[in-house]
Amino acid sequence: MNQGKWRIGEVTVTRVVEIEATGGMSPILPDATREKLREIPWLYPHFADENGRMRGSIHALIIETPDRTIVVDTCVGNDKERGNPPWNQLQTSFLQDLAAAGFATDQVDCVLCTHLHVDHVGWNTMLVDGKWQPTFPQARYLMGQVEFDHWRGFENPDTEQIMADSVLPVFDAGLVDLVETNHMICPEISLIPTVGHTPGHVSVLIQSHGEEALITGDFIHHPCQMAHPEWSASVDTDQEQARRTRHEMFARYADTPTLIIGTHFATPTAGHLVRDGDAYRLDV
Repeated sequence: MNQGKWRIGEVTVTRVVEIEATGGMSPILPDATREKLREIPWLYPHFADENGRMRGSIHALIIETPDRTIVVDTCVGNDKERGNPPWNQLQTSFLQDLAAAGFATDQVDCVLCTHLHVDHVGWNTMLVDGKWQPTFPQARYLMGQVEFDHWRGFENPDTEQIMADSVLPVFDAGLVDLVETNHMICPEISLIPTVGHTPGHVSVLIQSHGEEALITGDFIHHPCQMAHPEWSASVDTDQEQARRTRHEMFARYADTPTLIIGTHFATPTAGHLVRDGDAYRLDV
């Protein structure tokens, strides 16, 4: 089990990994060729291998505040029919790893989806006796109103499958709260709109005792986009808006004490954003 743990004031963030792999991100970031990645020396060895292939991760981030436990993004999930073969009918030890990290599913107070893509909603549900049941039965599931409305009306077989097995079952169970993109969950945890990757995408700001961290979600997929903010993802709904969001967020957090925790960053996953000439890099 590959984990990270960070302390921000009185808040703890724990990483529980579902999949960590090398080489699978090229279709998502087509501009990030091996040749161009070799020109970014600070990516090595953590975020690219010796052959210039990107390393990435799919993980959940569990936030513990003094009075609640929040799971941010729930990965791909087991037993799901998916068009992406490596993710189809997964059988991982994610739930066991979550329990080993100290988090029982019935002790989670809140599940937050930064957006509703396939690798962020999977463990919202689990297959029990042939039916999709909420994995976290005592939790409120927070989803963006704009995000939910967009994907619920999106006519695409893959999207309809994701909604049917990972989103609508918790909605129909009455566990979903549809929120605005600047929603405050509790005094320590609030949402920041970072749209472009999807229409209602959010990042998660953690503030406690003068310390601060940002969980990115997918406004950035890989640290190479700090060196090249203009590199948008093939899966971004609005690539130009996604570029503007990256430029704005990087300018806001560069050279500050805010810890940046990447939702798809491979180990060590977190670091500080620093200016690097006309662009930026992640200092780990």
